[in-house]
This record gives sequence, structure tokens and C-alpha cells, in this order.
Amino acid sequence: MSLDTRSLGYTGEQLTGVGLGTWAIGGGDWQYGWGPQEDQESVAAIRRALDVGINWIDTARVYGLGHSEKIVGEAITGRRDEVFLATKCGPHWKEDGTIYRRLKAASVRKECESSLKRLKTDVIDLYQIHWPDPPEDIEEGWTEIAKLVEEGKIRYAGVSNFTVEHLRAVQAIHPVASLQPPYSMLRRGVEDALLPYCAENNIGVIVYSPMVCGLLTGKFSKARLAGLPANDWRRGNLEFRAPAFEANLALVDGLKPIAERNNLTLSQLAIAWVLRRPEVTSAIVGARRPDQIEETARAGNAALSEDDVRTIENLLAQRQETIAAAS
Repeated sequence: MSLDTRSLGYTGEQLTGVGLGTWAIGGGDWQYGWGPQEDQESVAAIRRALDVGINWIDTARVYGLGHSEKIVGEAITGRRDEVFLATKCGPHWKEDGTIYRRLKAASVRKECESSLKRLKTDVIDLYQIHWPDPPEDIEEGWTEIAKLVEEGKIRYAGVSNFTVEHLRAVQAIHPVASLQPPYSMLRRGVEDALLPYCAENNIGVIVYSPMVCGLLTGKFSKARLAGLPANDWRRGNLEFRAPAFEANLALVDGLKPIAERNNLTLSQLAIAWVLRRPEVTSAIVGARRPDQIEETARAGNAALSEDDVRTIENLLAQRQETIAAAS
């Protein structure tokens, strides 16, 4: 499969429209887990992503408390030159699994070294601050990342979940290669200020959760929600609770005819929708099985008409009205 690519900000790196996200393959034994996950299936999903043409993978040290990076490292052994590899720093965990955040220079350096070992690589292509927290240490952490770039342990420095104000602060220290924000039909806050700022400053944008953790795939129902494992974090997410959940299911029903006339699945439609914005370089899409990434990889080549976009806008407005009326 030949997949379209887009340039990542000032770097000139060409990324496929879909990148493989590895949050879920961290497993279920941590605070933000997705329930049980077989490592062999995770490795198969990663290798299948490369087979179908996806050329970049996003992970983070905190996913599965180091487990996701370990699985990624295993899966890309012998294929490192096929992958633009991105990971993230900042979140730490205590012995009981409680997550907290640090961005001190020594901490960032130690995290980078541990990620390099787990990923079995000499260099990380894109190293990102996961969260701008604690805020008083953002510039210290970013300064250390700039040093790691100079030392050749990192090729490019990026950030995740930053505001325009955060971006301005760190840009003064070292160029930001990319921003990784949440973006989907249900979460559109980046459209007002962040996307224009990134375009003006040649910062790539790699968005996460375009399918809202599976909610826009058409595979959710009340029965499936009730059957989620007890340790699946989505049970507590507002989009999966009334009144939003029912309104989201109605939205998905309205999206089905649009997907069908474009010969797309609902998952592909949700991804194509975020990629309609020219500021967006790529969408991070999770997969726990090889067949899942085979489906979503094709979305990077899809395009929606202006009529399709307008119809979706109307459906989203109806969703908001439904939630407001029920609240």
C-alpha cells in the first residue's frame, strides 16, 4: 500500500497521514490502562503497521509504566530504519503505580536514557514533553532536551498538550518541531488558536485520539460499554457517560451514510476529518491487533468534500443541542 505523506513542520521529515499510537498496548496494569493486552498481538500489530506502509510510531515512557516502549523496541528490532520513532517524557510513577509529573533537568535526562534502552535504539527521532506540568519547570526541562539534541541522543524536540503561551516560552529556547494535541469531532479546542499558531511558526501537528478512544468507530453500544474490563480507564471518561454517551451514539448513526458514500469505515471517516485541516501533519491511531491498523492506515489517503464537512458540522451541532437539553 502506498500511503500519502506530509511534512513535519520545519524538519522536512515526511510522515504518513496515520501514525501508530501505542497507549493501549501498554496493557491494563496501570492507572490509565485499557484492560488486558497480549504482548504477542501488540508486536504483530506494530509489525503489520510497518508492512502496510506506516512510517512512524508514537509511544511514551508512562504507557504501561515502561511496558509500551519495551514492546515497541522488541517489535522494531531489525527494522529501525523504517521507523520515525517518537516518545515522551514527564510523567513518573511511584511504587504503588500513582502517576506524578516532573520536568527537572536531571529527571528528563534520566528518562531519555531509560527510553533509549527500552526502545533498543541509539537515537530518538522525536522526543516530546508529555504535559506542561509542573509549569514552573517547563523551561528547565526543555533546555535539557535541547542539550540532548546537541548531543545526538534526540533528533528533534516536540511537545504535547501545550498551549500557545507554552509554545512561545519554549520556542525562545529551542525550535519546536511538533505539537501533539488532542483533536477530534468531539474535541475541537485546537482550531481557534493552536493550529493557526503552529502554521505561522512552521510547527508540525500530530494529533491524538481522532476516534475518541474507539467511540467514533461505530463499534460501541451500551452493551459493549457495560462489558468493558473494570480496569479500562474509559469507564470514567465523560464522553462514555450519560448524557454525552447517548448523544455520541446518535452522532455515529448520522455519520454512517457519509462514510458509506465515501467508501470509508467510520474509523477512517473520523481520521479523514481531522486530516482535512492543512495544519495537521498526521493523526496518531492506536491499534491492539494487526487488522485494526490495516483498516485505519488507509484513512491517510482519504479526502472529504465540502458538502461532507458541512453535513458533519450540522450533526455536531445537533449533538451539542442534545447534550445541552439533557444536562
